[in-house]
Amino acid sequence: MASSDVKPKSISRAKKWSEEIENLYRFQQAGYRDEIEYKQVDRWPETGYVKKLQRRDNTFYYYNKQRECEDKEVHKVKIYAY
Repeated sequence: MASSDVKPKSISRAKKWSEEIENLYRFQQAGYRDEIEYKQVDRWPETGYVKKLQRRDNTFYYYNKQRECEDKEVHKVKIYAY
């Protein structure tokens, strides 16, 4: 069974920003649930944040080293439990 076949048991919404939320925000912008669905991740060595993601249409998202998910965006981030 491929790891992309793993389905989340539940979903909740983020309440406050964290480094985990920052990375989930970046995956979800690119059309993925999270790192489990995406697999190979390119990260900033300084922060550990996701650096680049390939979207499903084969275009790319590039992210800064700094936080990008603003407080007003945090509630949109979905947290999947497996």
